[in-house]
Amino acid sequence: MTSELKRREAVVTGSTAGIGRATAKGLARAGNPSVLFRPYRLNSLNLPNRLVMAPMTRSVSPGGVPTSEVADYYRRRAENGVGLIITEGTAVGRPAAHNEPKMPHFHGEAALAGWKKVVDAVHAAGGRIAPQLVHVGHKLSKAAPDWIPPAPYESPSGLSVTGERVGRPMSEADVADTIDAFARAAMDAERVGFDGVELMAAHGYLINQFFYDHLNLRDDEYGGKTLVERSRFAVEILKAVRSVVSSGFPVIVRLSQWKPTDFDARLAETPQALERWLGVLVEAGADAFHLSQSKFWQPAFPEVDRELNLAGWAKKLTGVTAITVGAVGLSGDVYESFAGKSARFTPLDGLLARLERDEFDLVAVGRALLQDPAWLEKIRQGRVDQITDFTPAAFANLS
Repeated sequence: MTSELKRREAVVTGSTAGIGRATAKGLARAGNPSVLFRPYRLNSLNLPNRLVMAPMTRSVSPGGVPTSEVADYYRRRAENGVGLIITEGTAVGRPAAHNEPKMPHFHGEAALAGWKKVVDAVHAAGGRIAPQLVHVGHKLSKAAPDWIPPAPYESPSGLSVTGERVGRPMSEADVADTIDAFARAAMDAERVGFDGVELMAAHGYLINQFFYDHLNLRDDEYGGKTLVERSRFAVEILKAVRSVVSSGFPVIVRLSQWKPTDFDARLAETPQALERWLGVLVEAGADAFHLSQSKFWQPAFPEVDRELNLAGWAKKLTGVTAITVGAVGLSGDVYESFAGKSARFTPLDGLLARLERDEFDLVAVGRALLQDPAWLEKIRQGRVDQITDFTPAAFANLS
């Protein structure tokens, strides 16, 4: 393992690193975590607990091919009991589906052979794993802003994720081939042994760009005045994926409400609008929603309910599996970490209470597992005094 990867994982044991004795003693009395370790069934997939590893871009796959180090990275999380691992974003088979030179691909014999080794390593450790399938759209990487892909970046209407005119809109042939690329990737995922797939439709990536009225100005069937109309691209991807994988194979959709330039924005302004939007995605084949928020405890519609978060609303409105995410067990969100701030470990009482009352079904954790593969095992054993603060050095290449 390279020193860079060791630094990112930074497994620290036997230290409270800034927590302090009094605080650590309080953490030991935090809420009963047993609810985290209840089994769960997602479509035909049996999960041993409610903990999901959130996807985190790492860009350590030369030529897009995951290495043995990538397999070891995921294996360590499986060995420490993570219920479901969702991989870093993996590019589907379009020339500009990736925006970094070492972002892993999910097409081509070499990349798929590399992923087969990852799957085998995770399964040998008793884990379950799903790739996150991605097309970045016109979104430049902060880690490699000057890198040029082998073909021009693509977007619904020739606009960048921040709204600048940067090229031509995707043609109908481009759209059709992109839909096929997602379906091929999902089919390959099941073929090489993955336990499900996640479609990245959040955070300003291509599918997400189609949702927004300021980025999707198309006047064909992939545009429209309403969010439901602008969801046709996502709907057709879901239908194409569902048509090539087995009926029990879980298909997860990751969604976010905010714009890349406005964290307070909402795609769905009301619960009623959210219900209509999620409803068409469920009808098209979504088995679960992974609802991204900067902090999981933030209410999605505070004017209606001051506690229910986005995952809570998704489960309430659709009944399908809902995964919450956002600063679980940490005092600050990921954007604060990007800005160079550390985040303290915080008790899980609020999260456990929400999970106990079935507000959502699964809990995704990112930075804590990036820094320490044994984070969940320490929670299970009550060794919270050995969980350290999160420092930004742990994910220098995360985006």
